[in-house]
Amino acid sequence: MTAPQVAPIETPDIEEAPAADRPWVTIVWNDPVNLMSYVTWVFQKLFGYSKDRAEALMLDVHHKGKAIVSSGARERMEHDASRLHAYGLWATVDKQ
Repeated sequence: MTAPQVAPIETPDIEEAPAADRPWVTIVWNDPVNLMSYVTWVFQKLFGYSKDRAEALMLDVHHKGKAIVSSGARERMEHDASRLHAYGLWATVDKQ
């Protein structure tokens, strides 16, 4: 008795994340309430940015009115915005 023949299954080339999930960003907006040092500290705490990187983002918020602090899948960006809200920062999620 012979074993049944099984044809190999072809797997298509699939990217790790669907393209529709990639272009989302979390934006922090300037506000008249939070101190620059506090915003820097929040960026370090939540995102693990170095002090230099966190200060650069904070200065973008201060001088340009906004800064993109994270990018990725929509659900993750919504989570990041929610965490920023918990620290009193004004953040939104948008497509890049």
